[in-house]
Amino acid sequence: MNESERESRLREDVAKICPPSGRMVGSDGHRHAREYLAGRLQESGLRPYRSSSFGMTYRDDEREFCNLVGVIPCGDGGRPPVLIGAHYDSVIAFPCADDNAAAVAIALAAATQLSGQRLGRDVVVALFDAEESPYFHTERMGSTRFYRDQMLPEGVHAAVIMDLVGHDVRVPIPGADKMRPGISDLICMTGAESHPEMASLIARQDFGRLVPIATLNSNVGDMSDHYVFRTHGVPYLFLSCGRWEHYHQPSDTPDRLNYTKMARICELLVGLTVALAGASLVRPPMTSGIPAECDTVELERRLFRDAFGPLLPDLLASFGLPQMETRGDLNTLALALQQPRLIQL
Repeated sequence: MNESERESRLREDVAKICPPSGRMVGSDGHRHAREYLAGRLQESGLRPYRSSSFGMTYRDDEREFCNLVGVIPCGDGGRPPVLIGAHYDSVIAFPCADDNAAAVAIALAAATQLSGQRLGRDVVVALFDAEESPYFHTERMGSTRFYRDQMLPEGVHAAVIMDLVGHDVRVPIPGADKMRPGISDLICMTGAESHPEMASLIARQDFGRLVPIATLNSNVGDMSDHYVFRTHGVPYLFLSCGRWEHYHQPSDTPDRLNYTKMARICELLVGLTVALAGASLVRPPMTSGIPAECDTVELERRLFRDAFGPLLPDLLASFGLPQMETRGDLNTLALALQQPRLIQL
């Protein structure tokens, strides 16, 4: 599948996942998305994770929820798999294309590309339910329920989670696009600190025309489904273009997405998955039940420099930073970039 065909498939999937009425849990749109996605998992060559169905239901006192989980048989099945994850529910009764149909469509495209490859271990594609409010960070959240009740005993080798990955990033600095062409293809990642091997694995990736930056998850917060993997010491990466003006708004519609950028993120996702499948990620010890953070200063510093290029001196000056060398400098920059007038990571 060439880039044009991949973009066309991404557009089609997003359109099918995004009815005007949205995908709020329990709604008709939610049931429609669930049925469509189960069909797409089968069409992409996956097999159900645990039983004869991709749907893995669970309940609370009021309603039924459903994670959709499939396996790409890329290994012998005896080793912990790499997991690709994204939530498919919506927070409001509107399309919510960037949040999070775009990531779901990218996960499906990556599954198609990975199908048939031999990686030494399988790849799990998990489309989680109930990520949005009022379920966020509760026992009803789909990723939490998967990890605690539905995951097979071999667990997960590493997880790559995506959320809000369909839009251009605007850097409102005068002349930004001319000074740093392609800056709108910026993508942020957290989780490099989750394992000693992760920073070097990221550094070896071909990002193509994407513009990556990295920061500690503690600077951004547990914004999505990586939360349960992070808190249980699973090596993980979280990919996001951050919040934008259409976040949780009726205006988050399929026509506002950048499908070329999404196709590039799919290529990155495939590359990361292949690299993670081949890496020996021995779990580092937990400290008082909390995963220790690995040193990622060098990676973050290099990515920030490459990302902003000639914009960087003006950017640092605007935040009163004379340099970008220490962990404190990098944390200050990451937090400052999340101000409403800049990138909302």
